[in-house]
Amino acid sequence: MNVNKLSSIAPAKTSLKGLSLAELEAFVATLNEPKYRAAQIFRRLYQHRAESFDDMTELPIALRQKLSEQADIGSLPAVKVQHSADGTKKFLFQLQDGREIETVLIPSETVGDDGEPKRVTLCVSTQVGCPLNCKFCATASLKLKRNLTTGEIVDQFLQAQKFSDKPITNLVFMGMGEPMLNYDNVMGAVDIFTHPDADLLSPKRITISTAGIVEGIKRMADEQRSIKLALSLHASTNGLRTRLMPINKKWDLQALGDALEYYYRKTRQPVTYEYILFEGLNDSQQDAERLARITRRVPSKVNVIPFHPIGFTNPHGFGADLKPTTPEQFQAFIGLLRELDVTVMIRSSSGKDIHAACGQLALSHGE
Repeated sequence: MNVNKLSSIAPAKTSLKGLSLAELEAFVATLNEPKYRAAQIFRRLYQHRAESFDDMTELPIALRQKLSEQADIGSLPAVKVQHSADGTKKFLFQLQDGREIETVLIPSETVGDDGEPKRVTLCVSTQVGCPLNCKFCATASLKLKRNLTTGEIVDQFLQAQKFSDKPITNLVFMGMGEPMLNYDNVMGAVDIFTHPDADLLSPKRITISTAGIVEGIKRMADEQRSIKLALSLHASTNGLRTRLMPINKKWDLQALGDALEYYYRKTRQPVTYEYILFEGLNDSQQDAERLARITRRVPSKVNVIPFHPIGFTNPHGFGADLKPTTPEQFQAFIGLLRELDVTVMIRSSSGKDIHAACGQLALSHGE
């Protein structure tokens, strides 16, 4: 059993949320209870969203008493919920140690015949802050405080669902932090999200986005993970990418391309490139042509993303000079990519008015 998982949230008691089924089985064994009780607890936590041991009515009263004495469920309180005009909701969750994270609930811009959003996507955080110092990202201003536990990652989903009339259909690891730098806890959460007894999400509806941690990409490939992979690219040359994303000094475009080829050979799954457009930096015809060549290494698509200003974090240096490309050049760049047979999607700016759009998460307490 992973001892760190059992003690990281509440030292005095075992926190059950975030434990795998095997870890729950090991825990109930310490209570001298039969193995099948673990599966009952697991289903109650995730299928039925139990918030107390009293809610676990199929368990004997004596076991519920033992659980209340030796374990807790470990829920995250939402200390603030902000509502965007477009229906996006941003949550400020407080962790047990007093630190805070943000999570974003995004309704789809496309609707079905009933007029309701086709998808409801949750953007979850994986770290308190982030160590990568990407110049366009507000989270960089917070630096890294710590990794989130598996339970803290899973509970963002469970708590956010309470604020949505529609089931959450899609999950993206694109919030605060670099998921690949918290690989074990992130994949522990994925295993819970996709477990049949949890009945939460299909692997095909989960996307993990990385700034380019090669070891994580290769590990996903070796483990045959069936969730989707997205790479934050944002530049077609090493010089610019290193200025935007210092991690490029360690793993440059060649290393990333090699890693993605390795990933595709192992999984046969396409990848998504994420590309924020900055005025005068990466939005030229030459950039489009270079980006098209990059995308041909493996089957892929490109998500083109508007730059969402982060002036509220008081950036310095290069980051302070970044500007979004003009609407005309934005459309022209997309047109160039499509002429070059690149599959292109446009990422929306959902939640921009509450600093909940891509790159804007920085624990904003504003109204």
